[in-house]
Amino acid sequence: MTPEGNTEQMFVGGRWVTPSGGERFDVISPWTQERIGSVALASAADAEAALQAARTAFDDGGWTALSPGERARYVSAIADGLEVRLGRSGVALTTEMGKPIVAAERGNEYAVAMARDFARMGETLSTDEQREVPGGTSHILREPVGVVLAIIPWNSPHPLAVNKLAPALIAGCTVVVKMAPEAPFNTSILAEAIEAAGLPPGVINVLTAGSEVSAYMVNSPLVDKISFTGSLEVGQSILRASAARLTRVTLELGGKSAAIVLDDVDFDRTVPELLRASLNSSGQTCRALTRFLVPQQRHAEFMDALLAYVAQVPVGDPFEKETVVGPLVSARQRERVESYIEIARAEGAHLAYGGGRPPQLDHGWFVEPTIFDGVAPKMRIAQEEVFGPVISVLTYQDDNEAVSVANDSIYGLSGAVFTEDVARGEAIARRVRAGTFNVGRVGISMLQPFGGYRCSGLGREGGPEGFDAYLETKQLYVPVPLVS
Repeated sequence: MTPEGNTEQMFVGGRWVTPSGGERFDVISPWTQERIGSVALASAADAEAALQAARTAFDDGGWTALSPGERARYVSAIADGLEVRLGRSGVALTTEMGKPIVAAERGNEYAVAMARDFARMGETLSTDEQREVPGGTSHILREPVGVVLAIIPWNSPHPLAVNKLAPALIAGCTVVVKMAPEAPFNTSILAEAIEAAGLPPGVINVLTAGSEVSAYMVNSPLVDKISFTGSLEVGQSILRASAARLTRVTLELGGKSAAIVLDDVDFDRTVPELLRASLNSSGQTCRALTRFLVPQQRHAEFMDALLAYVAQVPVGDPFEKETVVGPLVSARQRERVESYIEIARAEGAHLAYGGGRPPQLDHGWFVEPTIFDGVAPKMRIAQEEVFGPVISVLTYQDDNEAVSVANDSIYGLSGAVFTEDVARGEAIARRVRAGTFNVGRVGISMLQPFGGYRCSGLGREGGPEGFDAYLETKQLYVPVPLVS
């Protein structure tokens, strides 16, 4: 059943508008492989209208004249709108991109929690600090950067959109949210919640567009700030385009995160958590743990436990509560994952489990949970982001080598170390160059800063630090009046 939602129009200037270009994107169920609808894509002219609406809303000064606390109340209203639509949005995400229903529902609940957290912080956000200096007073002002272009991927549309638009709005920016065509039902639900919040026209604009229109907006002089979540290659192209006008950018570009398993752990307790962290959303998450680093002296024991547990991972219908691995988002994504499996074989990695399509399923864009053993650190399967249910197992001799292998990556988004010795684990965690690192278990606070080192991106989203990307600092110097 097709989820209810307006995929015929975009939300621009405070109203629903039909795109002018006539281009459409067919939405295919990753589970049934049947067409379940289509979405009208914005043209360059439509994108220009959205950017102009945001520019006008910013330049007329009404939105920026509000206090952060006043703007935060609109964000609270958006949270309310998303919350009352949680039942629809979870089903919609599973329908359109195949995300297992529990993960889809949890992600959209995070979006509500993040919006409320930003709204809470916005009530006390300080944007004017007074400093007494020789000869007068300096006011350190934090002013909104301007019009923000937020580009959102298909895998977690609501939490990733909220993590950008909530701090941008509270900071006083106006926003154009460019959503991916693979998740049009969640896009329409987000726009509904924004409409219900009653923001001034043009403050938030939501549209769905392809890559050419995205590039048009990235290059627009109407944009003051770009916030992008997606692939390294697209992030690099955005950074190159932004250089001409020094457009501010925040980039979250994925990862190849390592799980360091120390020699003192109980595998029966650790392996199930490792698999949850690597196979969540069928491996289509930027912070998935996809490199398992295990001590050489316990390698055989670890592999026995890993193979026993992975055989029990539920694969299949994404609407079933127990399903962990559902279908991949598209045929193209499955082809990409399967190509990496063939690359790993060609490079000499040992296929220990999976590697094909589940034989019990005659439909759906599935790839089995796949484990490669005997992986060398420089193999492509250990270096490049696959974005699917594929795990690499590497070995190390001591803690120093474990850290070295974990850091042997162009990425640095996330990771974890598993040990019974918290102090030892924390010492290792401090040496790994990653934006988020867990000790003893998997899980991060979605309400705290998130981002990566190196090619995992630029900047941080979430927490009080999440406001920084949307604020410029100005010094306003007021001299002591001269006495006549």
